[in-house]
Amino acid sequence: MLPPHSFNLTTSDPSTFILTGIPGLEAAHIWISIPFSMVYVIGLFGNFMLLFVIGKEQTLHKPMYLLLCMLALTDIGTSTSVVPKALCIFWFNLKGITVGGCLTQMFFLHAVSIMQSAVLVTMAFDRYVAICNPLTYATILTNARIAKLGVVGLIRAVLCILPLPLLLSRQPFCANHIIPHTYCEHIALAKMSCGDSTVNRTYGLVMAFVVLGFDLSLVSLSYGLIIRAVLRISSKTAHQKALNTCTAHICVMLMSFTLFFFSTLTHRFGQRITPHVHIILANLFFLIPPMLNPIIYGVKTKELRDKVLKYILLKYICRM
Repeated sequence: MLPPHSFNLTTSDPSTFILTGIPGLEAAHIWISIPFSMVYVIGLFGNFMLLFVIGKEQTLHKPMYLLLCMLALTDIGTSTSVVPKALCIFWFNLKGITVGGCLTQMFFLHAVSIMQSAVLVTMAFDRYVAICNPLTYATILTNARIAKLGVVGLIRAVLCILPLPLLLSRQPFCANHIIPHTYCEHIALAKMSCGDSTVNRTYGLVMAFVVLGFDLSLVSLSYGLIIRAVLRISSKTAHQKALNTCTAHICVMLMSFTLFFFSTLTHRFGQRITPHVHIILANLFFLIPPMLNPIIYGVKTKELRDKVLKYILLKYICRM
């Protein structure tokens, strides 16, 4: 068996980047990989279980659950874009990645994140219509319309992110191709450019704060209107029921947007924060939500929880 150092690639190859993993914590890579892999597997299991149950149950073929499927797919996409390569670094010291592979990873990672943001906006709109206009819900939000909104969100994500790898592919990179990270992130690649990367940095910042800031504003507006409508409900039972339908969505959105903006701001402007803290925070953004989202919805959505428990019990009974 080859020793671990034999997997290392030199930085002399201009078509190859070197991902270092977590700088300063190389000796602990094996230990760090344990929670990484556990959280990743739990997230995959939860999201695939959610997709399986919703796909099997005809009673769950509704707009809200179609949106949950979209969220599960984006969760799988974001975590899978990051974790397998990180584990290859942690376990086998496979640090090399081609320039094309790096740009491809960056594109999918950011595109899926933008797509996820669009899904969260649509979910907020879904809850707004369900609570503020319940009588017209079935006509406004149909499965076909939700599918069309999903396609629009996908097109928007591709059009917004595609310029990033295209602009970077035209940049000359310095001789030192070492990226102090576990994955290819846009700002990390822009910093390695020997040319003028002002356009890349500006465009990346605009995408992060204009597109996602716009999405967050729409989410805030939707829930502001929901809260106003709920406060006007005189019945305490109806009041509580309306709030319960939003709790899971609010938890997921707060977690997703907070982690994203905190990670982005510390990576760009937190020069006093040590690099390994930056990188761990960035990885947590792609690890924690995919693990917690199916748990939150499984616990807070009674109809979905009952169906999941039914399948788990059936599987247990069949094994007896």
